[in-house]
Amino acid sequence: MRQYLELVDSVLSGGTHKPNRTGVDTISSFSEHYEVDLQEGYPLLTTKAMDGYRWNSMIHEVCWYLSGEEHVRDLREETEIWNAWADDAGHLDTAYGRFWRRYPIPNEEGQLEGESWPEDGHRWVTEEADGRRTFDQLQYVIDTLSENPNSRRLVVNAWHPANAAVSTLPPCHYTYVFNVQGDRLNCHLTQRSGDIALGVPFNIAAYALLTKVIAAQTGFEPGTFAHTVVDSHVYCGRGDRGEWYADNLKALQSRLAAVDEPAEYRDVKSWLESSAPEEAEGDERLDHVPGLLEQLAREPLERPTLSVADVSIDELTAEDVSLEDYESHDGLEFAVAE
Repeated sequence: MRQYLELVDSVLSGGTHKPNRTGVDTISSFSEHYEVDLQEGYPLLTTKAMDGYRWNSMIHEVCWYLSGEEHVRDLREETEIWNAWADDAGHLDTAYGRFWRRYPIPNEEGQLEGESWPEDGHRWVTEEADGRRTFDQLQYVIDTLSENPNSRRLVVNAWHPANAAVSTLPPCHYTYVFNVQGDRLNCHLTQRSGDIALGVPFNIAAYALLTKVIAAQTGFEPGTFAHTVVDSHVYCGRGDRGEWYADNLKALQSRLAAVDEPAEYRDVKSWLESSAPEEAEGDERLDHVPGLLEQLAREPLERPTLSVADVSIDELTAEDVSLEDYESHDGLEFAVAE
């Protein structure tokens, strides 16, 4: 997908060296934005392999979001993606789907004077087993799209400030908005923090799938997926390797500016690998820059097709989603900075 490669180039060419909580340095850029027309095919990256276990992981993660669960017990059977942030029992101190489907409503004592809240028995309110009330944001969106498709209030929010202040890992892709134009359903995702090599390809695939599912549920055609990433970053290594980028980022960006043809990104990659210190033992592939330069040198292939069974969001399983006609370049390995 060409838009993804443009995002990669923009971050590497215009970003700054920035340490962060993981201890693995980044090249970071502020407020990157791109848009993808979903009518041109499903935007699963083809410049690296994303089928097989990667695809399986993404599909099960989306179904987990839709379930509204706050634990990863079932998800662990298919992917280890959340294990680093869950406790031994599989519970997370924050979870996307929990807030999508079960956003907490303050009890009467917690409500400030003058605020409006839905009454008991409201169609999007559920009373939990322990008596707490929650609001189903996603069902609200689906019903409103059917009843008032021109609404400008089709917002789903996974961010709770008080939870985020103490959570192990607050939501990165924290809010999205649906918007109808003609017969097309568009989705705009805002992300506070985006790992360009590992996270963003999954975000593209997941929210394109979600848009297709919601469009099918409400009688629209999938339209545009738009994505704004506030802190767009490429991990570039730890210790001496990360410090090398602090001293040599301008030299790297000068070489990137001189690239005229995609194949020339491999020349930049060769220069980097011959100039930068080796990554320490155990830190291999924490530097994502070489792998992204390889992707920039590759020509995107035709987008695949995505088929989804006609089932509700409460019933959707991985078996209901089919990827067709997917071809890609070879896979690339990137280590996760935790």
